Amino acid sequence: MDYVIVLDSCGERTEEMKKDERIIPAPLTMQLDDYMFTDDDTFDQADFLRKAAASPNCPKSACPSPDYYRAAFEKAGDRAYAVTLSAELSGSYNSAMLAKDLLSEENPQIRVHVFNSRSASVGETLIARKITECEQAGMTFEQVVETVEAYIDGQNTYFVLENLETLRKNGRLSNIKAFVASALKIKPVMGATPEGTIIQLDQARGINKALVKMVGYIAEQVEKPEEKVLAIAHCNCRERGEMVRDAILEKIRVKDVILVDTAGISTMYANDGGIIAVI
Repeated sequence: MDYVIVLDSCGERTEEMKKDERIIPAPLTMQLDDYMFTDDDTFDQADFLRKAAASPNCPKSACPSPDYYRAAFEKAGDRAYAVTLSAELSGSYNSAMLAKDLLSEENPQIRVHVFNSRSASVGETLIARKITECEQAGMTFEQVVETVEAYIDGQNTYFVLENLETLRKNGRLSNIKAFVASALKIKPVMGATPEGTIIQLDQARGINKALVKMVGYIAEQVEKPEEKVLAIAHCNCRERGEMVRDAILEKIRVKDVILVDTAGISTMYANDGGIIAVI
């Protein structure tokens, strides 16, 4: 293969991506009590959600090893790209960068660029899709890197979750004031900073009202929506994902829409009923 795209498994793969041998998944793993889950095609979302709901403990994730990334990069003819979870949220980016450095010493003819998504889930999906578009357009390696980095700069991530326990317990909400709102059913509307950390944008009582607010933020903040792809990931709640998609499309016109269920890592953080939207 002339090029490969190594996508860590927090990036949801569409059915089209699963058929593309150039897109190589780099699975993270999850430990919950005595159970180990690998975020690949063997991941059973229903089983994981059931075990997570029954456990008093918080699942922990581990990123792919540098050796895994290096072996994936070596499948490329002369250029390889990696797309990882935000470096602020996971060690996946650092692992891929270490693999790049190792490969540059042993196999320097393969050029490698690691994209810090500064996002997660379908944010990564859209970045991998953009790389593919650039490659199919015949861009040079340098042009692909420049174009996709600019694309990442213009990307916005939003999410509303039924609960934030996994994010909170795993220390991913360090910049957000802790609040006890479960009794009032307060649901925060969350987003990502340009650096890839998580921020609270707003809040509402009840998830539906929070989703309405999220839709409003998306419609207000997006620039040139007709040129952009809207991606929505839902955790075991397709109907809710479709509702959010339709509400957004009532307000703005976009180039294309992707709607997918969450894979393992996104399921772990989003929890049952969570919605992630990226444009």
